[in-house]
Amino acid sequence: MNKKGPTKGSGGKGRRSLEGKGPTPKAEDRPYHKAYRAKQLSERSAAKRSTGRRTDRIKVNAEFVTGRNSVVEALRAGIPAKALHVAIRIDVDDRVRESLKLAAELGIPLMEASKPELDRMTDDAIHQGMALQIPPYEYKDAVQLATKAIKDFDKGYTRTQPLFLALDGITDPRNLGAIVRSASAFGADGVIIPERRSVGMTASAWKTSAGAAVRVPVAKCSNLTSALKEIKAAGIFVIGLDAGGDMELPNFELATGPLCIVVGSEGKGLSRLVRENCDAIVSIPIDSAMESLNASMAVGISLYEVSRLRAGQSK
Repeated sequence: MNKKGPTKGSGGKGRRSLEGKGPTPKAEDRPYHKAYRAKQLSERSAAKRSTGRRTDRIKVNAEFVTGRNSVVEALRAGIPAKALHVAIRIDVDDRVRESLKLAAELGIPLMEASKPELDRMTDDAIHQGMALQIPPYEYKDAVQLATKAIKDFDKGYTRTQPLFLALDGITDPRNLGAIVRSASAFGADGVIIPERRSVGMTASAWKTSAGAAVRVPVAKCSNLTSALKEIKAAGIFVIGLDAGGDMELPNFELATGPLCIVVGSEGKGLSRLVRENCDAIVSIPIDSAMESLNASMAVGISLYEVSRLRAGQSK
């Protein structure tokens, strides 16, 4: 024994009972503890971020329309967007004012970001303090889209014969955007692209389409050759565009029926298997001094000619 008494413990018999008082609160839950204040500050900061005052971390591979001219054009065209990211203390001009106004009218969240954040999220693209984030494009199924178009026409739901475009090896997003824009102008039912060896509806394609992708569905297929076989089985005549065609487009009488126009890249043209699975190969008559047309030009001319032939039939 020492002056402080026995060293042997009491086994808790001398403690005041805590029964019914519940567990001891964590430090961050006690108002008088410094951890409590730290938690409150953290929650307030998170709340500010969620209300759109500052940008959250965005994946670098997210799709963005960047630059003041491009952003305002995209917003004018009604391109679907997830958020408009604007640099902190941006130098405001008419394009910025209009972009902010359009974003507010369209209900697009406005997010502030530092220049390093904008550089990172746009992968160092030239953004001029503005980046419009667009969601992943929702592709249709190519065969289902074509089959539905045939059924809708047969039932009288639509007045014009189905008209589709299929792209073989188009890798330039601006070409795709221009093709979608032409498809919209001439009332096509859809644009079909394969999953491989083809560009998708990127931010650049959206921009070039001037919002036409809102009106014309872009459909994907795992294999273009297989998809063309099923499209033909559904009752759609498939033609391929090629300089060495069996006939010229102005003389193509079957353009007035259900039709799918297949176009290849300017450099390689139609692949062998795709060409073999077309019902006919048709050419566009051009001056002999010109070797070829790019895909978007060929599509525009073809759609105009099909439209002319169909209009002539209806008279």
